[in-house]
Amino acid sequence: MPGTELIATLFGSVALLLWGVRMVRTGMTRAFGGPLRHFLTTQVKSRTSAFFAGLGVTGLLQSSTATALLLASFTARGLLTLTTALIMMLGANVGTTIAAQAFSFEIIWLWTVLVGFGVFVFMAAEGDKTKAVSRIAIGLGLMLLSLQHLTAAAQPLRDSPLFVSVLAGLAGDPLFGFLIAVGATWLMHSSLTMVLLVMALATAGAVPMPLAFALILGANVGGAIAPLTGLATSPPAGRRVAIGNIIQRAAVAIPALLLVRFSADILAFLGGSPARMVVNFHTAFNIVAATILLPLTTPFARLTEWLVPDRPEATDVVRPRHLDASVLDTPSESLACAMRETLALGDRVSDMLRDTLPVLDRNDMKAVKEIEKSDNAVDAIYEAIKLYLVKASKAEMNDEESRRYVETLTFTTNLEHIGDIIDKNLMELAAKKIKNRYAFSPEGFAEIRRYHERVMDNMRLALNVFATRDVVLARRLLAEKATMRNAELEASELHFARLRQGRPESIETSSIHLDILRDLKRINGHLTSVAYPILEVAGELRDSRLRVTARSNNVAIDTADPSRAT
Repeated sequence: MPGTELIATLFGSVALLLWGVRMVRTGMTRAFGGPLRHFLTTQVKSRTSAFFAGLGVTGLLQSSTATALLLASFTARGLLTLTTALIMMLGANVGTTIAAQAFSFEIIWLWTVLVGFGVFVFMAAEGDKTKAVSRIAIGLGLMLLSLQHLTAAAQPLRDSPLFVSVLAGLAGDPLFGFLIAVGATWLMHSSLTMVLLVMALATAGAVPMPLAFALILGANVGGAIAPLTGLATSPPAGRRVAIGNIIQRAAVAIPALLLVRFSADILAFLGGSPARMVVNFHTAFNIVAATILLPLTTPFARLTEWLVPDRPEATDVVRPRHLDASVLDTPSESLACAMRETLALGDRVSDMLRDTLPVLDRNDMKAVKEIEKSDNAVDAIYEAIKLYLVKASKAEMNDEESRRYVETLTFTTNLEHIGDIIDKNLMELAAKKIKNRYAFSPEGFAEIRRYHERVMDNMRLALNVFATRDVVLARRLLAEKATMRNAELEASELHFARLRQGRPESIETSSIHLDILRDLKRINGHLTSVAYPILEVAGELRDSRLRVTARSNNVAIDTADPSRAT
């Protein structure tokens, strides 16, 4: 096989293996995620039950990373102690060996059955749970197919002078091979993929057994590092689960490097194929590690708490409360989390808008600074929601979930724009008014107040529309767009009348007054946009307008002129 073709085959086979592992994990999470999470939080009566709970859940998910994210979420919320979570992770580490054991047998021929069955069920199924189960079958089939190609592609490597020389160097330095496996597993975010890759190389005779065992040890430590990426923004209590698991695995894996040659001799004496020897070492390592560490989890938990202390956070640091990383593989749940956080963001922006009116009335520069600080919090939450939604979008979504994803991202963006209008526009106008010691005329500020109150009403209505997706509320909100446009024109005309009368206050504040009305109208426009996708799905729009004549809450909208309401 030519070198280029060999590299392409290896790369494609590893990619197919990664995708198969992902399909199994996401299928299992979507089909049984809720019961599995409930099971984890209830099986904490003893060390033994906690250990086997972690083993069972990971045996099904075949992803210690997914289990670590779940346990980190529960620990951060106070549902589990760190000691219990670390015990569960010991079980999870053993649970990851189950699939590797199964794949070490001569069952590659099953890939045709699994893929064929999975595709047939997926095409025929209507329920999401049945489709999730079919994903599991397809994923298992793809994993077997990838192993077949990996084994075939690895055989020519035995005759490659370059590969042989590289292996000779690694065989003489197991620590270097260990570190390479740590990095490769962290990049792949799947210790199972790395173990199966090593198994395929060993089956083809491309790597000596002591080096294969060093790579397996590295895969175990690298698999423990992978969850840290998803927990980068988590509170210390959540990160401790992943860090504690890294410490536990490394504490056993590094000394075990000294025994790889001895272990290879023992397993060779016991007999078995190279694939069986690799997975047996993988399983034995995790069982021995669990046996050694199970009585020591409390000291390890204390060490982890000392290394990752609770730091008092500044009172002005704002963090999202509802973005649960453990449900990212389940679109319905991750979108619900994003929706809750978006509603909380809406409440924060609503508070900013509410506080804007007294700031415009009084010459209080301190209040201006407070609102500017609030916008920084809005920006931080917006970025967190956006990043969370990007991660959630990597999971396969149905049409309804895709629409909800776009609606949530769009509404969140509009809320952030509203915060910017308040901060960058309205507060600058307030600062200008304070600096020049201007004062609105009583009539002028009364008009601003009335217009502001209507925008506040629409803010509450927009949040309700987003939460309920109610078509009647959406029609009412969209009708407000034309009503507010007319109200702005009316307020501007009244202001121009005072200018013609020569009112000093009106002349001084003219540009500020008109800009405030214009900015409030812009805010209202961002709010009403949440109604469009809901009405579009309901078939209530025609050429970007409401259909024929709609009556809701005694409001009628004419398609010829949306601003005409009775």
